[in-house]
Amino acid sequence: MELRDFIKAALSEDLGNGDHTSLATIPANKIGKARLLVKDEGIIAGLELSRLLFNEIDPSLIQDISSTDGKSVHYGELLFTVSGSVRSILMAERLVLNCMQRMSGIATTTNKYVKAVEEYGTKILDTRKTTPLMRYLEKWAVRIGGGQNHRFGLFDMILIKDNHVDSAGGIEQALLSAKKYLNKNNLSLPIEIETRNIDEVRQALHAGIADRIMLDNFTPSLLKDAIVFINKKVATEASGGITIDNIKDYACTGVDYISVGALTHSVKSLDLSLKIF
Repeated sequence: MELRDFIKAALSEDLGNGDHTSLATIPANKIGKARLLVKDEGIIAGLELSRLLFNEIDPSLIQDISSTDGKSVHYGELLFTVSGSVRSILMAERLVLNCMQRMSGIATTTNKYVKAVEEYGTKILDTRKTTPLMRYLEKWAVRIGGGQNHRFGLFDMILIKDNHVDSAGGIEQALLSAKKYLNKNNLSLPIEIETRNIDEVRQALHAGIADRIMLDNFTPSLLKDAIVFINKKVATEASGGITIDNIKDYACTGVDYISVGALTHSVKSLDLSLKIF
């Protein structure tokens, strides 16, 4: 879903046929200000999105942003003020907070992982374990936190996972079929294949087709052996069972990428508050 489509759909979901509470209690000509305050510690994300949201609701609203996406923020910090129609500000309030709190939680979590492995040069990737219809925002937040995006969806990469391998008849057959499919359809997409043991790694290398080999649920010791065996012939990615507590054990093996589903599927939102003053 494109960003503008998301904004329109999100507003429609919340607004329905009108903000009847504000319409009933706030005079149409009431002008005021609100400020966004941080009630937490972390990495802020979604400030640029908030500008788009306020503008979509009421282009006459004036927003003064005093921070930037990706900045470390602290309790009590003022991030922006917005002035204009109080009805418009209240109409935007919850959508702005929901998006920014979610994005900031993702950026904060991502940044912790990125900093944990920065001495090794390993890149942190997200996954497709995202909230339906919010993938664009969540992957945007990963980038703000210093991570990198894996494929966006099923359409921009060939990623052959265990179910594909088993259904296709094995590692080499799956890779050969993928190559044939791309050639037949005149497509240029990177090919990655998931492996579960060193024998599957050997088969993947022998086929000579994959651009990247995913090493799934390998222990750090086995991962190191696989990295040595691959010997930089293709890019490598570790996944499965990797947490902030053990990620250094994986990064020090020399693996190129580590993908972490937890960046988007189990984060704590950053606490933010938008108050009229």
